[in-house]
Amino acid sequence: MKDNTTTLRTCPLCGAQYGDVPALSRKYPNTHICPECGIREALESIGVPADEQEKIIETIHKSKG
Repeated sequence: MKDNTTTLRTCPLCGAQYGDVPALSRKYPNTHICPECGIREALESIGVPADEQEKIIETIHKSKG
């Protein structure tokens, strides 16, 4: 039987608590980060400017809720 408890983690980059599956940092080897920081690192790695990153993340949050 599956245990439905959620383990909260704290992101070492932004300090946010999250219960989703962690992302693996592209910048810091073997470091698990929150999904939002994972998205930011991925977008940054392909050259998306910070203001566009915010718009993308805002759209993701809207689609979840």
